[in-house]
Amino acid sequence: MTIDPPILYSFRRCPYAMRARLAIIQSHTTVELREVVLKNKPQQLLDISPKATVPVLHLSDGSVIDESLDIMKWALGNNDPDNWLDQTIIKDINQLIFINDEEFKYYLDRYKYADRFPEQSERYYRQKAELFLANLEQRLSNQPFLCAEQCTLADSAIFPFIRQFANVDLSWFQASEYKHLNRWLNNHIESSLFLSIMKKYPAWQQGDTKQLFYVREPL
Repeated sequence: MTIDPPILYSFRRCPYAMRARLAIIQSHTTVELREVVLKNKPQQLLDISPKATVPVLHLSDGSVIDESLDIMKWALGNNDPDNWLDQTIIKDINQLIFINDEEFKYYLDRYKYADRFPEQSERYYRQKAELFLANLEQRLSNQPFLCAEQCTLADSAIFPFIRQFANVDLSWFQASEYKHLNRWLNNHIESSLFLSIMKKYPAWQQGDTKQLFYVREPL
């Protein structure tokens, strides 16, 4: 009996969805990709996840994972060929992601949409976010990746948000003191892994042919 692949509701430009797709591709997992229009979310997504934020993974057994980091860990828990979940440093990995998600993201949103948060200036929000950038820069001055000599979950979970931050004022970021962070960011942006998850797909509608999402042959 053929089992249908899990269904991933995604939005190409969402950093949370990006990191979920990175782990899915990295783990050689095949999913049915359903690209969502955020202003017109399909009822199927609303039915399985009341909060209706992407990404959402609907597993073949009917269970639902609707947090991007949980999707990453689910995929890598099934197959982690390059040891992104390195258990010898998993505490550091998780702590760095926590700071990104709970502290840096707060100021990133305000920096990107400073006109919506007039309580402080854009410069103020950027400087607050830079506390995290300085942490990453220091780490990258000693090693090529955030937590180790090789890529881990931390790099792929955090990278989409640094990309989003850089794009607010790319000229400023590229000319900034964060030389190691710029190198690290560019390496991720130019990687075959990232390019593979950024292909454009039409918005999914009920009745569409299944769009299978994978680029690597299963192990």
